[in-house]
Amino acid sequence: MLKTIIILAILISFSNCLSSDSKQLKTTFIIINDMVVDEGNGGDNILDFTVSLSEKASEDILINYYTEDASAFQSMDYIKSEGQIIIPKNSKSVTISIEIISDNIKEGDEVFRLKFDPINKIEFSQTEALIIIKNDDTMLPYSVNDYITPESYEGWKLVWRDEFDENEVNKNWWTYEIGNGINGWGNNEIQYYTDATINSRVENSQLIIEAHDDYQNGKEFTSARIITKNKKSFGFGRIDIRAKLPYGQGIWPAIWMLGNNIDEIGWPACGEIDIMELIGNHASTSHATVHFGSDFPNHKYKGENYAIINELFNERFHVFSVIREVDQMWFFVDDILIFDFNSRDTQGMPYPFNKNFFLILNVAVGGNWPGNPDRTTQFPQQLIIDYIREFEKNQ
Repeated sequence: MLKTIIILAILISFSNCLSSDSKQLKTTFIIINDMVVDEGNGGDNILDFTVSLSEKASEDILINYYTEDASAFQSMDYIKSEGQIIIPKNSKSVTISIEIISDNIKEGDEVFRLKFDPINKIEFSQTEALIIIKNDDTMLPYSVNDYITPESYEGWKLVWRDEFDENEVNKNWWTYEIGNGINGWGNNEIQYYTDATINSRVENSQLIIEAHDDYQNGKEFTSARIITKNKKSFGFGRIDIRAKLPYGQGIWPAIWMLGNNIDEIGWPACGEIDIMELIGNHASTSHATVHFGSDFPNHKYKGENYAIINELFNERFHVFSVIREVDQMWFFVDDILIFDFNSRDTQGMPYPFNKNFFLILNVAVGGNWPGNPDRTTQFPQQLIIDYIREFEKNQ
Protein backbone atom coordinates (compact mmCIF):
# COMPACT_ATOMS: atom_id res chain seq x y z
CA MET A 1 0.00 0.00 0.00
CA LEU A 2 2.79 2.42 0.93
CA LYS A 3 4.50 1.57 -2.35
CA THR A 4 1.28 2.43 -4.23
CA ILE A 5 0.99 5.78 -2.42
CA ILE A 6 4.58 6.68 -3.30
CA ILE A 7 4.02 5.86 -6.98
CA LEU A 8 0.85 7.99 -7.04
CA ALA A 9 2.70 10.87 -5.44
CA ILE A 10 5.42 10.66 -8.09
CA LEU A 11 2.85 10.60 -10.89
CA ILE A 12 1.00 13.61 -9.43
CA SER A 13 4.26 15.50 -9.09
CA PHE A 14 5.26 14.66 -12.69
CA SER A 15 1.81 15.71 -13.89
CA ASN A 16 2.15 19.05 -12.08
CA CYS A 17 5.55 19.59 -13.75
CA LEU A 18 4.07 18.93 -17.17
CA SER A 19 1.22 21.31 -16.41
CA SER A 20 3.67 23.98 -15.28
CA ASP A 21 5.82 23.49 -18.43
CA SER A 22 2.73 23.69 -20.61
CA LYS A 23 1.82 27.03 -19.07
CA GLN A 24 5.34 28.30 -19.74
CA LEU A 25 5.09 27.20 -23.34
CA LYS A 26 1.94 29.30 -23.68
CA THR A 27 3.77 32.55 -22.86
CA THR A 28 2.17 35.42 -24.77
CA PHE A 29 4.41 37.05 -27.39
CA ILE A 30 4.03 39.76 -30.02
CA ILE A 31 3.95 38.71 -33.68
CA ILE A 32 5.68 41.04 -36.16
CA ASN A 33 5.96 40.19 -39.86
CA ASP A 34 7.58 41.88 -42.85
CA MET A 35 5.10 43.38 -45.30
CA VAL A 36 4.86 44.31 -48.99
CA VAL A 37 2.79 47.30 -50.07
CA ASP A 38 2.09 48.68 -53.55
CA GLU A 39 3.26 52.26 -53.96
CA GLY A 40 0.21 53.26 -55.97
CA ASN A 41 -0.15 55.67 -58.88
CA GLY A 42 -0.79 59.13 -57.52
CA GLY A 43 -2.52 60.30 -54.37
CA ASP A 44 -1.77 58.87 -50.97
CA ASN A 45 -1.73 55.18 -50.13
CA ILE A 46 -2.29 54.09 -46.53
CA LEU A 47 -0.50 51.00 -45.22
CA ASP A 48 -2.36 49.32 -42.35
CA PHE A 49 0.20 47.32 -40.40
CA THR A 50 -1.15 44.81 -37.88
CA VAL A 51 0.64 44.02 -34.61
CA SER A 52 -0.73 40.76 -33.15
CA LEU A 53 -0.45 38.72 -29.97
CA SER A 54 -0.07 34.96 -29.88
CA GLU A 55 -3.06 34.89 -27.51
CA LYS A 56 -5.35 37.42 -25.86
CA ALA A 57 -3.65 39.75 -23.43
CA SER A 58 -4.37 39.45 -19.71
CA GLU A 59 -3.46 43.13 -19.35
CA ASP A 60 -2.99 46.17 -21.57
CA ILE A 61 0.15 45.83 -23.73
CA LEU A 62 2.00 49.08 -24.49
CA ILE A 63 4.46 49.25 -27.39
CA ASN A 64 6.52 52.15 -28.73
CA TYR A 65 7.15 52.21 -32.49
CA TYR A 66 8.96 54.34 -35.08
CA THR A 67 9.92 54.23 -38.75
CA GLU A 68 13.51 54.32 -40.03
CA ASP A 69 14.93 54.84 -43.53
CA ALA A 70 16.67 52.07 -45.46
CA SER A 71 16.54 52.44 -49.27
CA ALA A 72 13.21 54.27 -48.91
CA PHE A 73 13.31 57.76 -47.42
CA GLN A 74 10.84 59.64 -45.26
CA SER A 75 9.11 62.58 -46.94
CA MET A 76 10.16 61.11 -50.33
CA ASP A 77 8.68 57.61 -50.19
CA TYR A 78 6.67 57.52 -46.97
CA ILE A 79 5.61 59.79 -44.10
CA LYS A 80 7.58 59.37 -40.90
CA SER A 81 5.54 57.74 -38.16
CA GLU A 82 6.23 57.18 -34.48
CA GLY A 83 4.28 56.85 -31.28
CA GLN A 84 2.78 54.38 -28.84
CA ILE A 85 0.12 51.76 -29.41
CA ILE A 86 -1.95 49.81 -26.88
CA ILE A 87 -3.27 46.31 -27.32
CA PRO A 88 -6.13 46.33 -24.79
CA LYS A 89 -6.73 43.55 -22.29
CA ASN A 90 -8.58 40.60 -23.84
CA SER A 91 -7.64 41.77 -27.36
CA LYS A 92 -5.18 40.19 -29.82
CA SER A 93 -4.19 42.93 -32.26
CA VAL A 94 -3.91 46.60 -33.12
CA THR A 95 -3.28 48.45 -36.41
CA ILE A 96 -0.71 51.13 -37.23
CA SER A 97 -1.49 53.33 -40.27
CA ILE A 98 1.47 54.64 -42.29
CA GLU A 99 1.15 56.91 -45.29
CA ILE A 100 2.98 55.81 -48.45
CA ILE A 101 3.82 58.60 -50.92
CA SER A 102 2.55 57.61 -54.36
CA ASP A 103 3.54 58.92 -57.79
CA ASN A 104 3.71 57.84 -61.44
CA ILE A 105 7.51 57.78 -61.67
CA LYS A 106 9.37 54.58 -62.51
CA GLU A 107 11.84 53.57 -59.79
CA GLY A 108 13.00 50.41 -58.05
CA ASP A 109 11.38 48.66 -55.11
CA GLU A 110 12.35 50.40 -51.87
CA VAL A 111 12.49 49.40 -48.22
CA PHE A 112 12.06 51.09 -44.85
CA ARG A 113 11.98 49.71 -41.31
CA LEU A 114 9.18 49.73 -38.75
CA LYS A 115 10.81 49.24 -35.34
CA PHE A 116 9.27 48.33 -31.99
CA ASP A 117 10.27 48.87 -28.37
CA PRO A 118 8.19 47.06 -25.72
CA ILE A 119 7.22 48.77 -22.48
CA ASN A 120 5.72 45.66 -20.87
CA LYS A 121 8.00 42.70 -20.32
CA ILE A 122 6.88 40.68 -23.31
CA GLU A 123 8.68 38.80 -26.06
CA PHE A 124 8.65 39.62 -29.79
CA SER A 125 8.87 37.28 -32.77
CA GLN A 126 11.10 40.05 -34.20
CA THR A 127 11.57 43.66 -33.11
CA GLU A 128 11.47 45.21 -36.58
CA ALA A 129 9.53 44.71 -39.79
CA LEU A 130 10.80 45.44 -43.27
CA ILE A 131 8.23 47.34 -45.32
CA ILE A 132 8.87 46.78 -49.04
CA ILE A 133 7.31 49.38 -51.34
CA LYS A 134 6.63 47.68 -54.70
CA ASN A 135 6.81 49.95 -57.74
CA ASP A 136 5.09 49.22 -61.05
CA ASP A 137 5.20 52.70 -62.63
CA THR A 138 6.47 53.27 -66.17
CA MET A 139 7.05 57.05 -66.48
CA LEU A 140 10.73 58.04 -66.52
CA PRO A 141 11.65 61.10 -64.40
CA TYR A 142 14.39 62.08 -66.88
CA SER A 143 15.29 61.78 -70.53
CA VAL A 144 16.15 58.35 -71.87
CA ASN A 145 19.73 59.53 -72.41
CA ASP A 146 20.20 60.88 -68.84
CA TYR A 147 23.18 63.21 -68.39
CA ILE A 148 25.88 63.08 -71.05
CA THR A 149 29.04 65.07 -71.73
CA PRO A 150 30.40 66.05 -75.15
CA GLU A 151 33.08 64.20 -77.07
CA SER A 152 35.08 67.42 -77.44
CA TYR A 153 35.74 70.60 -75.50
CA GLU A 154 37.07 73.84 -76.95
CA GLY A 155 40.80 74.09 -76.21
CA TRP A 156 41.06 70.37 -75.33
CA LYS A 157 41.76 67.23 -77.35
CA LEU A 158 40.47 63.71 -76.76
CA VAL A 159 43.54 61.50 -76.13
CA TRP A 160 42.02 58.23 -74.88
CA ARG A 161 38.62 56.65 -74.47
CA ASP A 162 37.00 53.36 -73.51
CA GLU A 163 33.45 53.11 -74.85
CA PHE A 164 33.30 49.36 -74.07
CA ASP A 165 32.42 48.56 -77.67
CA GLU A 166 34.09 45.15 -77.63
CA ASN A 167 32.63 41.92 -76.28
CA GLU A 168 34.77 41.96 -73.13
CA VAL A 169 37.02 44.20 -71.08
CA ASN A 170 40.05 45.31 -73.10
CA LYS A 171 42.96 43.45 -71.48
CA ASN A 172 45.44 45.88 -73.06
CA TRP A 173 44.14 48.46 -70.59
CA TRP A 174 42.56 46.58 -67.70
CA THR A 175 43.67 43.93 -65.18
CA TYR A 176 41.42 42.05 -62.78
CA GLU A 177 42.38 41.98 -59.11
CA ILE A 178 41.32 38.70 -57.53
CA GLY A 179 40.58 37.81 -53.92
CA ASN A 180 40.01 39.75 -50.72
CA GLY A 181 43.36 41.53 -50.46
CA ILE A 182 45.10 42.21 -47.16
CA ASN A 183 42.62 43.00 -44.36
CA GLY A 184 39.84 43.21 -46.93
CA TRP A 185 41.83 45.54 -49.20
CA GLY A 186 42.76 47.59 -46.14
CA ASN A 187 39.11 48.41 -45.38
CA ASN A 188 37.81 45.11 -43.90
CA GLU A 189 35.69 44.57 -47.01
CA ILE A 190 33.91 41.21 -47.02
CA GLN A 191 33.56 40.41 -50.74
CA TYR A 192 35.72 38.14 -52.91
CA TYR A 193 36.69 39.77 -56.21
CA THR A 194 36.55 37.51 -59.27
CA ASP A 195 37.06 37.73 -63.03
CA ALA A 196 33.89 35.70 -63.69
CA THR A 197 31.32 37.11 -66.11
CA ILE A 198 28.65 37.01 -63.41
CA ASN A 199 30.63 39.74 -61.61
CA SER A 200 31.86 41.77 -64.60
CA ARG A 201 31.06 41.82 -68.28
CA VAL A 202 30.42 44.08 -71.25
CA GLU A 203 26.83 44.34 -72.47
CA ASN A 204 25.30 46.86 -74.90
CA SER A 205 28.56 48.84 -75.00
CA GLN A 206 28.57 49.23 -71.22
CA LEU A 207 30.76 47.75 -68.52
CA ILE A 208 28.79 46.06 -65.73
CA ILE A 209 30.40 45.33 -62.36
CA GLU A 210 27.94 43.25 -60.38
CA ALA A 211 27.95 42.27 -56.69
CA HIS A 212 26.24 39.02 -55.66
CA ASP A 213 25.42 37.36 -52.36
CA ASP A 214 26.99 34.06 -53.40
CA TYR A 215 29.56 32.26 -51.26
CA GLN A 216 33.08 31.86 -52.66
CA ASN A 217 36.49 31.20 -51.11
CA GLY A 218 35.20 31.74 -47.59
CA LYS A 219 33.41 34.99 -48.42
CA GLU A 220 29.65 35.44 -48.51
CA PHE A 221 29.69 37.98 -51.38
CA THR A 222 31.41 38.31 -54.77
CA SER A 223 32.11 41.31 -56.96
CA ALA A 224 34.79 42.65 -59.33
CA ARG A 225 37.64 45.15 -59.28
CA ILE A 226 39.59 46.20 -62.38
CA ILE A 227 42.63 48.47 -62.64
CA THR A 228 44.79 50.07 -65.35
CA LYS A 229 48.03 49.73 -63.34
CA ASN A 230 51.11 49.21 -65.56
CA LYS A 231 48.89 49.44 -68.66
CA LYS A 232 47.30 52.89 -68.83
CA SER A 233 48.41 56.01 -66.92
CA PHE A 234 46.64 59.34 -66.48
CA GLY A 235 48.47 62.65 -66.15
CA PHE A 236 47.26 66.24 -66.28
CA GLY A 237 43.94 66.69 -68.06
CA ARG A 238 40.24 65.94 -67.75
CA ILE A 239 38.58 62.55 -67.18
CA ASP A 240 34.82 62.06 -67.72
CA ILE A 241 33.20 58.82 -66.49
CA ARG A 242 29.49 58.25 -67.15
CA ALA A 243 28.01 55.80 -64.68
CA LYS A 244 24.89 54.51 -62.98
CA LEU A 245 25.55 53.49 -59.37
CA PRO A 246 24.35 50.64 -57.14
CA TYR A 247 22.70 51.18 -53.76
CA GLY A 248 21.80 49.46 -50.48
CA GLN A 249 23.21 49.03 -47.01
CA GLY A 250 26.80 47.76 -47.19
CA ILE A 251 27.26 48.53 -50.91
CA TRP A 252 30.31 50.69 -51.73
CA PRO A 253 30.99 51.54 -55.41
CA ALA A 254 34.11 53.53 -56.25
CA ILE A 255 35.75 55.20 -59.25
CA TRP A 256 39.21 56.18 -58.05
CA MET A 257 42.94 56.49 -58.75
CA LEU A 258 46.25 55.68 -57.09
CA GLY A 259 49.72 57.01 -57.86
CA ASN A 260 51.80 54.87 -60.21
CA ASN A 261 54.61 54.89 -57.61
CA ILE A 262 52.58 53.14 -54.89
CA ASP A 263 54.87 50.08 -54.91
CA GLU A 264 57.93 52.29 -54.31
CA ILE A 265 56.68 54.72 -51.67
CA GLY A 266 53.44 53.14 -50.40
CA TRP A 267 50.08 54.61 -49.46
CA PRO A 268 49.14 57.40 -48.76
CA ALA A 269 52.41 58.95 -49.92
CA CYS A 270 51.55 57.97 -53.51
CA GLY A 271 48.28 59.89 -53.29
CA GLU A 272 44.70 58.74 -53.83
CA ILE A 273 42.08 60.51 -55.97
CA ASP A 274 38.50 59.39 -55.32
CA ILE A 275 36.54 60.71 -58.28
CA MET A 276 33.36 59.08 -56.98
CA GLU A 277 32.46 57.02 -53.93
CA LEU A 278 28.97 56.24 -52.68
CA ILE A 279 27.75 54.63 -49.47
CA GLY A 280 24.77 52.56 -50.50
CA ASN A 281 22.43 53.44 -47.64
CA HIS A 282 22.84 57.12 -48.60
CA ALA A 283 22.37 56.60 -52.31
CA SER A 284 21.48 60.20 -53.15
CA THR A 285 24.94 61.45 -52.10
CA SER A 286 28.27 60.95 -53.88
CA HIS A 287 31.69 61.80 -52.47
CA ALA A 288 34.87 63.22 -54.02
CA THR A 289 37.98 62.93 -51.82
CA VAL A 290 41.77 63.10 -51.97
CA HIS A 291 44.12 61.22 -49.62
CA PHE A 292 47.73 62.13 -48.96
CA GLY A 293 50.44 62.08 -46.28
CA SER A 294 54.06 61.08 -45.74
CA ASP A 295 53.12 57.67 -44.29
CA PHE A 296 50.13 55.85 -42.82
CA PRO A 297 50.27 57.37 -39.31
CA ASN A 298 50.26 60.79 -41.00
CA HIS A 299 47.43 60.01 -43.39
CA LYS A 300 45.35 63.10 -44.28
CA TYR A 301 42.34 63.56 -46.50
CA LYS A 302 39.96 66.23 -47.71
CA GLY A 303 36.79 66.10 -49.76
CA GLU A 304 33.21 67.16 -50.38
CA ASN A 305 29.94 65.41 -51.15
CA TYR A 306 27.18 66.17 -53.60
CA ALA A 307 23.51 65.30 -53.06
CA ILE A 308 20.85 65.06 -55.73
CA ILE A 309 17.24 65.92 -54.90
CA ASN A 310 14.27 63.54 -54.98
CA GLU A 311 16.14 60.66 -56.59
CA LEU A 312 18.99 58.21 -56.04
CA PHE A 313 22.18 57.80 -58.07
CA ASN A 314 21.02 54.34 -59.19
CA GLU A 315 18.04 55.77 -61.09
CA ARG A 316 19.92 57.28 -64.04
CA PHE A 317 23.36 57.93 -65.48
CA HIS A 318 25.49 60.78 -64.18
CA VAL A 319 28.94 61.95 -65.26
CA PHE A 320 31.73 62.15 -62.69
CA SER A 321 34.72 64.24 -63.74
CA VAL A 322 38.09 65.41 -62.48
CA ILE A 323 40.36 68.04 -64.02
CA ARG A 324 43.99 67.94 -62.91
CA GLU A 325 46.59 70.63 -63.57
CA VAL A 326 49.88 71.49 -61.85
CA ASP A 327 49.19 71.89 -58.10
CA GLN A 328 45.41 72.01 -58.65
CA MET A 329 42.38 69.70 -59.04
CA TRP A 330 38.66 70.23 -59.64
CA PHE A 331 35.89 67.62 -59.19
CA PHE A 332 32.48 67.70 -60.92
CA VAL A 333 29.15 65.84 -61.00
CA ASP A 334 27.21 66.51 -64.21
CA ASP A 335 29.56 69.48 -64.82
CA ILE A 336 28.68 71.01 -61.44
CA LEU A 337 31.84 71.87 -59.49
CA ILE A 338 31.65 70.19 -56.07
CA PHE A 339 35.24 70.27 -54.79
CA ASP A 340 38.62 71.77 -55.57
CA PHE A 341 42.01 71.05 -54.03
CA ASN A 342 45.45 72.58 -54.44
CA SER A 343 48.98 72.29 -53.08
CA ARG A 344 48.21 74.78 -50.29
CA ASP A 345 45.62 72.34 -48.87
CA THR A 346 48.06 69.55 -47.91
CA GLN A 347 48.49 70.75 -44.32
CA GLY A 348 52.28 70.82 -44.66
CA MET A 349 52.45 67.36 -46.25
CA PRO A 350 53.93 66.70 -49.71
CA TYR A 351 51.57 67.25 -52.67
CA PRO A 352 51.60 63.94 -54.62
CA PHE A 353 49.09 64.78 -57.35
CA ASN A 354 51.43 66.13 -60.04
CA LYS A 355 52.47 62.61 -61.08
CA ASN A 356 50.81 59.89 -63.13
CA PHE A 357 48.00 57.80 -61.67
CA PHE A 358 46.18 54.60 -62.64
CA LEU A 359 42.41 54.08 -62.54
CA ILE A 360 40.39 51.61 -60.41
CA LEU A 361 36.73 50.59 -60.79
CA ASN A 362 35.09 48.37 -58.17
CA VAL A 363 32.03 47.59 -56.09
CA ALA A 364 32.98 46.68 -52.51
CA VAL A 365 30.63 44.93 -50.12
CA GLY A 366 30.93 45.79 -46.44
CA GLY A 367 33.94 47.48 -44.94
CA ASN A 368 34.84 50.13 -42.40
CA TRP A 369 32.89 52.94 -44.01
CA PRO A 370 29.56 51.46 -45.22
CA GLY A 371 29.22 48.62 -42.70
CA ASN A 372 27.90 45.23 -43.75
CA PRO A 373 24.74 44.41 -45.74
CA ASP A 374 21.58 43.64 -43.80
CA ARG A 375 18.10 42.34 -44.57
CA THR A 376 17.27 45.49 -46.52
CA THR A 377 20.10 44.98 -49.04
CA GLN A 378 18.94 43.65 -52.39
CA PHE A 379 21.25 41.64 -54.65
CA PRO A 380 22.58 41.70 -57.29
CA GLN A 381 23.77 45.33 -57.38
CA GLN A 382 25.34 46.87 -60.49
CA LEU A 383 27.84 49.61 -61.21
CA ILE A 384 27.32 50.39 -64.91
CA ILE A 385 30.02 52.37 -66.76
CA ASP A 386 28.91 53.78 -70.10
CA TYR A 387 32.18 55.46 -71.09
CA ILE A 388 35.52 56.81 -69.85
CA ARG A 389 37.12 59.69 -71.78
CA GLU A 390 40.42 61.45 -71.21
CA PHE A 391 41.17 64.93 -72.56
CA GLU A 392 44.34 67.05 -72.56
CA LYS A 393 44.65 70.79 -73.09
CA ASN A 394 45.91 71.92 -76.47
CA GLN A 395 49.47 73.25 -76.32
